[in-house]
Amino acid sequence: MEFRIERSALTEAVSWAARVLPVRSPVPVLGGLLLDTGDGRLRVSGLDYEASARIDVEAAEVLRPGKVLVMGRRLLDICKVLPEGPVECAVEGSRFTVSGDGARFGLSVLPLDDYPALPSLPQVRGAVEAAEFAAAVADVAVAAGRDDTLPALTGIRLGLDAEAGTMTLAATDRYRFAVRTLPWKAAAAGGESADVLVSARRLTEIARSLGRSGLVSVALDAGSAGFEHAGMRTTVRLLDGRLPRHDKLFAMESPAVAVVDRARLVEAVRRVSVVADGDSPVQMAFSAADNSVHLQAGYEDDVASQRLPATLEGAREMTVAFNPGYLADALASFEEPSLRLLMMGAGQRAMVTGAAGSDAHRHLLMSVKPSLL
Repeated sequence: MEFRIERSALTEAVSWAARVLPVRSPVPVLGGLLLDTGDGRLRVSGLDYEASARIDVEAAEVLRPGKVLVMGRRLLDICKVLPEGPVECAVEGSRFTVSGDGARFGLSVLPLDDYPALPSLPQVRGAVEAAEFAAAVADVAVAAGRDDTLPALTGIRLGLDAEAGTMTLAATDRYRFAVRTLPWKAAAAGGESADVLVSARRLTEIARSLGRSGLVSVALDAGSAGFEHAGMRTTVRLLDGRLPRHDKLFAMESPAVAVVDRARLVEAVRRVSVVADGDSPVQMAFSAADNSVHLQAGYEDDVASQRLPATLEGAREMTVAFNPGYLADALASFEEPSLRLLMMGAGQRAMVTGAAGSDAHRHLLMSVKPSLL
């Protein structure tokens, strides 16, 4: 094998494929990246037991086609310090060499025969806009659980409704529940619907890495999900179990509704939270009499407060309180200039939506019990 390529293109390809490599593995070859050249292109692939990644890029010149397996993270470290400009790569005996502008590196070659085959892409179900998909994943991922002893709660539900033409993403850690719905383009008329659970950490990495323009193809089978975009292809193993359905949970009968400027509320929560130690909540007291919300946090002499304009409907006053981190995450996931807060009362459910009241993005929070206010 021998090829020439721009340093930036090599670094980008190696960095993208290396995302899936395990930090530690009892199988040394799983720490490797497979480089395959031919027909004027370079393909870089990596995998572990949960995910795989493959990217195709154009090489400036392929002098000798071939394959080589080298330690991925070491190759990435080398790419990061290579001089800018063209890079020459070649297999010389049992060594893979990388050189450019006078710098030269050598890497031991790993045995190709021991490297498992990459999983194939599952059946393509349709496509979604890359930018919308990345934004939606980021919006719901903040609500996913972090406790690996409850693996289902560390996932994001990916639901495809072929009839409605929508994709629904949802996540919950039992204390909050985020849902985003976005348009979905089925691969064929009358396509099948699907409802699967994907690791929130993996799906976040995938969505961030696939680019911000064009369509992302989404593929599913009984055990894995696959995503493909602009020469990049990745698969991830599905999680077992299901998230609880949010339909009934999100149904709120006759709530009090407050409308607040999002940017000012985000800043106020950030400001008063500096005295909210541990599980100390941020309290929000809404008043219809003077169209305001009074935020307060802290205890005894260590307190902070701020009053903001807010309109309240459905009640003359309403006081709720939230974990400051959960509240900040929920507010930051929205981009609309104004937000609606639907509240059932202290210690009960509260929902954040855009001011227009669309169901496309909703974030449910549990307020703290009255005894904690």
